[in-house]
Amino acid sequence: MPFDVVPPELDEPEALVPGLAARSLAEALAYFKAATVAGRVEGTPILAADTLVALHGRVLGKPADADEARRMLGSLSGTRHAVITGVALLCPAGRRIASEVTHVTMRPMSEAETEEYVESGEWDGKAGAYAIQETADRFVERVEGSFTNVVGLPMELVERLLRKYVPGVWPE
Repeated sequence: MPFDVVPPELDEPEALVPGLAARSLAEALAYFKAATVAGRVEGTPILAADTLVALHGRVLGKPADADEARRMLGSLSGTRHAVITGVALLCPAGRRIASEVTHVTMRPMSEAETEEYVESGEWDGKAGAYAIQETADRFVERVEGSFTNVVGLPMELVERLLRKYVPGVWPE
């Protein structure tokens, strides 16, 4: 499917909004990304997404630096956590906002493994400080739900939204 990438003119918040549930926060961030693009692009559907990781009620976004990445990976090591992606679609049918939740079970990581992964730089720009589509899959024992959601764009959800609200745009 052909598409254009238009970076949103929205700085992601350094501190996540306290008290807002992870799913609501992911949906809000996706919507605000889409809304910033809407003023610059006309006559075409706009799709935006934002992914967060949630562990025991705590929301993890993208780490600011290597030290924060180490802390995030340490907290996720040996746990089952949620990966939540908010998706916003702005189209002729209106504004549609949804989200996908996938549970990931990560095996315990040794200090050496964590350090090696942090040194690789793969954590940079990734919610929860890991990229399952790169080499962090070696730390994952189980994925319950959409794998593409953990990568950052839940394609099954995107397909449902596009088929329902933008007929003819999804290839047959």
